[in-house]
Amino acid sequence: MSTPLSDSIWLNDVNLCPLEHLAEVSGLSIEEIEDLVDTDIIKPVDTGSQTRMFQLRYVVTVKTARRLRDDFELDRQGLALALSLLQRIDELQAEIHATKARLGRS
Repeated sequence: MSTPLSDSIWLNDVNLCPLEHLAEVSGLSIEEIEDLVDTDIIKPVDTGSQTRMFQLRYVVTVKTARRLRDDFELDRQGLALALSLLQRIDELQAEIHATKARLGRS
């Protein structure tokens, strides 16, 4: 019995990918991803090249965007709003955890 091997990628802030890769792995169109860029949900890294590059961590964001779009039948504006609210919730949770850590609570 053999175990199937699969490739894995570390989704981080260091490694970069082009916009087309985000579209390919997420199932979103280029236009939908451009909307996420226009609303500052995802931000390109300035590499000085003509091709806009993005941190690999945005793979999670665009996959979440596609699931939200499909599951809740969101239009582009609704999708941007939902993702903005989810990001804000994450930021607030991080602040709560940091405050608890400073106070010595878990």
